[in-house]
Amino acid sequence: MMRPWMVAGALLALAGCVQPQGNVPPAVTAEAGKQVMGLKPVSFAELPGWTTDHPAQALAPFVAGCAQMGDNLGGSGEAATRGGNAAAWRAACTAGRAVPAGDDAAARSFFEAQFQPYAISGDGKEQGLFTGYYEPEVRGNRSPGAGFDATLLQRPSDLMQVDLSAFADDLKGRHITGRLQNGEFVPYYDRAEIEAGALRGKRLELIWLASPVDAFFLQIQGSGRVKLPDNKVMRVTYAAQNGRPYVPIGKVLADQGAIPLDQVSMQTIRAWLESHPGEAKAIMDRNPSYVFFREVIGVRPDQGPPGALGVSLTPGRSIAVDRGYLPLGAPVFVATTDPLDGSKLQRMMVAQDLGGAIKGPVRADIFFGWGTDAEAHAGKMRQQGNAYLLLPKAAPTS
Repeated sequence: MMRPWMVAGALLALAGCVQPQGNVPPAVTAEAGKQVMGLKPVSFAELPGWTTDHPAQALAPFVAGCAQMGDNLGGSGEAATRGGNAAAWRAACTAGRAVPAGDDAAARSFFEAQFQPYAISGDGKEQGLFTGYYEPEVRGNRSPGAGFDATLLQRPSDLMQVDLSAFADDLKGRHITGRLQNGEFVPYYDRAEIEAGALRGKRLELIWLASPVDAFFLQIQGSGRVKLPDNKVMRVTYAAQNGRPYVPIGKVLADQGAIPLDQVSMQTIRAWLESHPGEAKAIMDRNPSYVFFREVIGVRPDQGPPGALGVSLTPGRSIAVDRGYLPLGAPVFVATTDPLDGSKLQRMMVAQDLGGAIKGPVRADIFFGWGTDAEAHAGKMRQQGNAYLLLPKAAPTS
């Protein structure tokens, strides 16, 4: 998923992780980033909470991701050199497959034997922001009518993404999205144009939902579970985005005095939209970003949606990162706090997803799963904390 995105404080709670599954943009080089990433070697004993974590819960998603690792995992500097391609992880992946499932002691020994932890900093600062996302559950129907009028659309055939590195070396890692019009490449339709019917008649409707607010929040989260009238569940996930910048409507509502800034969260924004149906569309249209979806087939109900790495996300263990700094597939130990009770949240996680608002080296979006508890955590999560990148000790093999 890829989390689209907010400004200070609680505004970041709306950043969903929209997953560019099947359409992952090229990794951004460190030179193109705004921060300088620092990696300081530390011991496992210096990871806060390392001895009380249950690392077997992180080993399983790490090993699952091994099968999806390619030659363009991302990363910057040493992170790219030692973790930017599948060969760098081969020895650790092989060793990880041999560890008994659910054995925390064996998993802890595995991580300590195979990896070197590094304290991550951005522009010299080791603390960063940690937000959350989840998989919403909404009502829908495969046919319109009977109270199902809001749509999720499939990727249009005329939507094009252009890799700018083909035109200039200093544009490496950058891309633009648009469409051809009269022989010219122009920006793709924005949200207001699409909602007004710019794509009507193209038969792009994937599913009809009971609420336009549900459709909007599904676009923010990037994936979801749609409960159909026959009680079956349809899984949907990110297919593409229109290339327009994300404008956080939480900020819009705060600026106009509808919600006090210090009270802006996913829950308060949804409540405002649902209680002001006559104004909700205009507010949502202030965000020009629009996400297209595809149906996910063959994912069990107890599995999370597929992330950018191509594997199902694991609640509390999968994170979305900035691929310009940290490679996909890498274990990352996160030390932050629970947004609901302030307790310590210190555990090994795995970089398996990307986020449109996830910018910088000490920045991650934690996937909390699905259901009411996941929604509550994701909606409130915007905690400060530290992150530690684990890179393989073994030299890459060819």
